[in-house]
Amino acid sequence: MSRKSTTGALAIKGIVALIGALLLFAPFLFQDVRSLEVAARICIFIVLVASFDLLIGYTGIVSFAHTMFFGFGAYGAAILLKEMGPGWTPVILGGLAGVAVSLVFAVAIGLLSLRVKAIFFAMITLAAASVVLVLASQLSQFTGGEDGITYRAPDLFKPATKIFTDADGKVLSLWGVKFNGKLAAYYFVFACSLVLFLLMLRFVASPLGTVLKAIRENEARAEAIGYKVVAYRTFIFCLSATIASLAGTVYAVWLKYTGPDTSLSFAIMIDILLMVVIGGMGTMWGAVIGAVLMVVAQYYLRDLMGVASEALTGVPLLSELLAPDRWLFWLGLIFILLVYFFPKGIAGTAMEKGARA
Repeated sequence: MSRKSTTGALAIKGIVALIGALLLFAPFLFQDVRSLEVAARICIFIVLVASFDLLIGYTGIVSFAHTMFFGFGAYGAAILLKEMGPGWTPVILGGLAGVAVSLVFAVAIGLLSLRVKAIFFAMITLAAASVVLVLASQLSQFTGGEDGITYRAPDLFKPATKIFTDADGKVLSLWGVKFNGKLAAYYFVFACSLVLFLLMLRFVASPLGTVLKAIRENEARAEAIGYKVVAYRTFIFCLSATIASLAGTVYAVWLKYTGPDTSLSFAIMIDILLMVVIGGMGTMWGAVIGAVLMVVAQYYLRDLMGVASEALTGVPLLSELLAPDRWLFWLGLIFILLVYFFPKGIAGTAMEKGARA
């Protein structure tokens, strides 16, 4: 491969490395509570989007059940933390329970449905996710219903916990950041997300990842040369479900609350789809870029529009158009422009143009 052919890939990897560095030092760079919440959410959604991209980008499977698996992991940890109290045992057992339930559903849906055409499979996953969402809302004795579940995280993550102390026994601070439980909770989310992302990165670079791409490009030809397409597609469906479930468990520990809106909502599924399209399907790097842009826009676009609207108070039309209440309109417009100028997503288009340079 020539040096020119790697220009786009190197640029994207450089951007991802920069994002990784910003997330690593986020507690020290952005010290308000909201910014730390945004950074943690970005970490979780990078894993969610990358695991969904294993399906749609690398294997050509369209599923609307990804938040269902995310919810299994979140509710598994949440229910046990509430019943057993704060500790690592309920977190581990809850995570394993979420993975087990996710695998049962993934195998059942995979074996029964992956033989059908893409649109019918997508509808089956949508129906399954809808049923789980309704059950989570109605089985209030287990899930808390629409109100969800509030619980305590392990003691290590309590804000009052002192990770490091100085000579006087007070919590140690560095650049104004206290080494307490809140910092430990963030780095727990960051470390888990990093490990899961690196595992997926290694997987897609393996020979098995190449087989999945072959199935995506031409399923009939892959089957003709001896690959058991249904088995491979079921396996990747289970792998994607497992990673999404683990991400749900990590998010539940961070949030200390789990409900339908935070783990099973179709709004989350739409966000995942948008992030995949923005970043670029079939590339793990695109998951990072798409998740960052979408989450940052959701949290800060409204604020930026408010500042712009106030600055343009003397210009009636622009002031009205930039009113904070219209942030969803501008978010949709930005998405349309991104799709138009980056038809294969930001990462995919950049890599393709770099290869043609």
